Amino acid sequence: MDSYYAVIFTSQRTNGDNEGYAKMADTIEELAKQQPGFLRVESARNNEGQGITVSYWESLESIQHWKENAKHTVAQQLGKEKWYSHYHVEICQVMSAYSFQGE
Repeated sequence: MDSYYAVIFTSQRTNGDNEGYAKMADTIEELAKQQPGFLRVESARNNEGQGITVSYWESLESIQHWKENAKHTVAQQLGKEKWYSHYHVEICQVMSAYSFQGE
C-alpha cells in the first residue's frame, strides 16, 4: 500500500459520562469497520479519562464519508452533549510505516 491516512481523535471524558457511552463506542467501532476504505483502529484511555483513538483509512474521501455517516453524526452530537469535556481531531497522511516484532 502506498500512503494512507490516520484520523487521530484525542479526548477528555466528562465525570458523568456513563449514559450509554460504552455501548455507543462499541457500536460506532463496529460500524466504522464496515465502511469502505476503513483499515484499522487502535484506542487507549487512562484513569484520568484522557483518551486517544487512531483510525486508519485508505483515502480522504473514505474519511469524509465516515464523518457524514448518520449514526456517527448522532454519536458526535452525544459526545459534545454528554461524554466529552473537549476533544481534538487531526487527519494525517501516513507516508511511511515500519515496525519491529521481537520474540
